[in-house]
Amino acid sequence: MYTAQGRIKQSELLTQYMPLVRRQALTLQVRLPASIELDDLIQAGMVGLLEALGRFDAAQGATFATFASQRIRGAMMDELRTRDWLPRSVRRSARAVDDAVRRLEQQLGRPPEEGEIARELEMPLSDYQQLLNDTNSGKLLPFEEVIADGGEPAGDDTHRQPFEQLLDEQQRQTLIDAIEALPEREKLLMALYYQEEMNLKEVGAVLGVTESRVSQLHSQAVSRLRARLHETN
Repeated sequence: MYTAQGRIKQSELLTQYMPLVRRQALTLQVRLPASIELDDLIQAGMVGLLEALGRFDAAQGATFATFASQRIRGAMMDELRTRDWLPRSVRRSARAVDDAVRRLEQQLGRPPEEGEIARELEMPLSDYQQLLNDTNSGKLLPFEEVIADGGEPAGDDTHRQPFEQLLDEQQRQTLIDAIEALPEREKLLMALYYQEEMNLKEVGAVLGVTESRVSQLHSQAVSRLRARLHETN
């Protein structure tokens, strides 16, 4: 892969790692709104791969595969952050949900039920569930970015990984505890979606609910986690 001068043969690496770009794009696409085109993710990923080719320094100790993977994913996330498809009114409503969940947990000493959250927000249950659908459709995943930015687009921060920004040693245990405190169905949903990497349809089949209901439960679980993490800050 190297010339006599020790430089990477970029054309060979570009060909070798193009399938990685497509795999990462496919993995990310299933967790995003249907309006996000696969080709757009691939195009952004290729920019990241080209950037990796230009910046890789073997003397830093990391393998090119690791370095390229991070740059590819980072470029895709940067592209998604430029698409602020969630209206400001929905963002405000999402923050209102977080606040309501936090208040109710303090009052009740347990995770509030959907009906209780809807009453706290002074809206019908059907309107609250629609709000959950609306807020979930605008969130960038994986969920460490959702929790970290509180519903607002995250900054680049020189391509640091989201977990490096959020999960320092003190916050790591707090997040684990917050996940454990979720209602059982929401905790199972998070495990299936993030650990098992199932899509919404697959998660719905396991839980026996529709994709729309999975979306609602996911949004509600994220609000619970953000509320719990906010209490510790």
